[in-house]
Amino acid sequence: MSVIVRDDGFHEDDFTGASLDIAPETDAGYLPALIEGAEMIRVLFPTFSDGRGFSLARRIRALGFTGRLRAAGPLIADQYAMARRVGFDEVEIPPELAERQPQAQWLFRADWAAHDYRARLAG
Repeated sequence: MSVIVRDDGFHEDDFTGASLDIAPETDAGYLPALIEGAEMIRVLFPTFSDGRGFSLARRIRALGFTGRLRAAGPLIADQYAMARRVGFDEVEIPPELAERQPQAQWLFRADWAAHDYRARLAG
């Protein structure tokens, strides 16, 4: 069972509707038709080093998607801030990764908005 990471820590998956999985190689030109009517979209990350999902998430939000947007795969805690900044609501990680990077490491990065360089420049 996967672990869902949000700004307040680890959670079990509480989504009960149908979700749409989008692979990293998905052509962004097809996104408008794919996401129409979706309640939740899971953007799949095959590895933590594959950043195509971040670009897809930004594009999905730019298209007006307001539903739940989830990054799914072996992302690491250091990538949590980037995931939130591009529009993901949460990250789904394998339980083995949650054991290696416990909740405290993810919570350390949960104040992602305050640590954005733009927030520092504004202050």
